[in-house]
Amino acid sequence: MAKRAKLGMFQSEPDRPATASGCPASALAAGFEPFSQSYLADPYPFFARARREEPVFYSPETGYWVVARHADIVAVFRDPGTFSAALARHPVTPLCPAAAEMRDGLDIAIEPSLVDEDPETHLKHRRIFGDAFTPKRVNEVEPRIRAIVTRYIDRFAGDGHAELVSQMLYEVPALAIFIFLGAGDEDAVFVKRLGSTRAVVNWGRPGEAEQVAMMRDMGEHWAFTRDLVDAALEEPGDNYLGDMVRLHRDDPSRFTVNYLYNVMFLMQFAGHETTTQASANGLKALLSDRAQWERLCREPALIPGAVEEILRYDTSIFAWRRIATRDAEIGGTAIPAGAKILLLLGSGSRDEAVFPGGETFDIERPDAKRHLAFGNGAHFCMGAPLARLEMRIILEELTRRLPGMRLVAGQGWEYVPTLTFRGVQKLRVEWDAAGTPAR
Repeated sequence: MAKRAKLGMFQSEPDRPATASGCPASALAAGFEPFSQSYLADPYPFFARARREEPVFYSPETGYWVVARHADIVAVFRDPGTFSAALARHPVTPLCPAAAEMRDGLDIAIEPSLVDEDPETHLKHRRIFGDAFTPKRVNEVEPRIRAIVTRYIDRFAGDGHAELVSQMLYEVPALAIFIFLGAGDEDAVFVKRLGSTRAVVNWGRPGEAEQVAMMRDMGEHWAFTRDLVDAALEEPGDNYLGDMVRLHRDDPSRFTVNYLYNVMFLMQFAGHETTTQASANGLKALLSDRAQWERLCREPALIPGAVEEILRYDTSIFAWRRIATRDAEIGGTAIPAGAKILLLLGSGSRDEAVFPGGETFDIERPDAKRHLAFGNGAHFCMGAPLARLEMRIILEELTRRLPGMRLVAGQGWEYVPTLTFRGVQKLRVEWDAAGTPAR
């Protein structure tokens, strides 16, 4: 197999372009510090200011043109010819020499797949891989996901306290995506561990040791993925991966085996990490607003709408990236060819022009589904139905089993410093165990 490890998610970003005007950064841009803990703890006041004062600005700190308004973000997403997705998985921070040397020695054939493909190729593959992501395939895994969620709650329901991320939310989404793909529980936990550093190495400012560790994990993860796909090629199961293998067998010109390796490699990360963080953010928001939590416990029919409001109010992918293929304009601002663009999805999803009272959390918001948590346009997340299903089940079971659950007072909130992902790392809760309803 040819080695192409320098491509895609292994390749550092292109050098940052100069500002179009050459002028000093504005006061707003000078205050944009996306890796700071204060920003990560609560980026929304900055987002609101950006929408008011300078909805498109150049950030010398990051080398990105930053876009804050819903309409402008949607316009970028819907013009993939001008604003390419090719940058989506490039590491923000260049690899150190030791990590780059390890990368170059990996037997990994990375190629663009789904999230970072050019429009024509993406459309072809999206029709294949997205169309197979059917409601039937999603719905048939619901009983198994519910059983997993119930099993995890059983482990701590009698304790009167839990740290929900480590005791449930960290592993459940990984188990869910692996059921969908046709792999086992032990495999899911193994891959979850391998992917634990990927967000910070790809989208943060990691140290050399973190970069080297990730390269090592990447090699293990690729080998696992290749073995998983090869086994399915020999004996395809009744699952999503099996469906893909049967499509390839019927017509090998649809996509190569290596492309299938790449899609499965991508889905095993994207299919769970974001759901873990979105669920944690959502439970924090709900438990911080006691009236809405109690309303949800009394009226479970509100849960699907609450999932959409969670995704709108505090999404786990709060920014995403594009690169301009030619001179362009966003919201009346000139953008030079080659410019890197940071779309503030978390800002767009609170834009008052689209969501009246957007800074307010409201589980009955009628327009919540217009959020940008899953992107927009051709690259809209094809895993959205599965993510929604998982979050719905988690809320249904927690509100049913632990209606008296509350946040532990005085806890701090920890966030991993990355440019695009944001989720609380620990969520400590407590309840009166003696009053816990039976299953």
